[in-house]
Amino acid sequence: MTTDLRNLSDSFDSRPIGVFDSGIGGLTVLRELISQFPNENFLYLGDTARLPYGSKSAPTVRKYSEQNMNFLISRQVKALVVACNTASTQVPENIFCGLPVYNVIDPGARLAATQTKNKKILVLGTRATVKSEAYKNKILMFDPEIQIQSIACPLFVPLAEEGWVDDTITEQIAKKYFTEIALPDFDTVVLGCTHYPLLKTTLQKVFGANISLIDSGSAICEILKNDFKNLKIKPNTTGKQENLKICLTDFGPQFELLSKQLIGAVTARKIDFETVSVI
Repeated sequence: MTTDLRNLSDSFDSRPIGVFDSGIGGLTVLRELISQFPNENFLYLGDTARLPYGSKSAPTVRKYSEQNMNFLISRQVKALVVACNTASTQVPENIFCGLPVYNVIDPGARLAATQTKNKKILVLGTRATVKSEAYKNKILMFDPEIQIQSIACPLFVPLAEEGWVDDTITEQIAKKYFTEIALPDFDTVVLGCTHYPLLKTTLQKVFGANISLIDSGSAICEILKNDFKNLKIKPNTTGKQENLKICLTDFGPQFELLSKQLIGAVTARKIDFETVSVI
């Protein structure tokens, strides 16, 4: 009896999943992806030369996102994860150049809408994400009775990039932003920027232990699990695991240090860094 190698190859795909963000924040999504899918290969792109995206116009963010996705496609990825909330507001499609696309807003909004008990949700994000009302609109699609307030917290991104994830200055800035909260008794907070989970310890301290913090990284994994199951994405069942490749448009030692700290906690794979151009 012989094995049909052609049919066998049709059941797996060892190509990496492409993940991109403007900077280090998307590594919180990558960390969760690696943890949930340890057999998969990943290629991460941090557009560090042009961060932050949160202060850019919508057309500019769309242009940058397309350039990033085209770069990842040129590296032979099998799927695209938009691990940036600001970019996700400008990448609504599920398919780009024939590849499945996953943004962080849809799964985060769905999780928040199903998790809140009193139907009161606070959304934290960049100015661009808050202005787009993407989270508000998505959450209301799941439950139109939910009350939502959105607050822009632009300083959280440079604090996360600097590595001040549990610092008194970060706590003071958070408290300053939260003086703007007008929604009483909210029980759920959406961390509407992938940098913000890096500050989770501080934010939980400020909000209190009874408040649920929604991290889009874990939410997006549930969507991917379903798509692996129905073979919208073919899993890597070959046992061929490559080094983790992190591409940056502007390399810096701080990024390398934080990358190893974040990703090293969930995988023993070697991390290869590469400086690239996406234009």
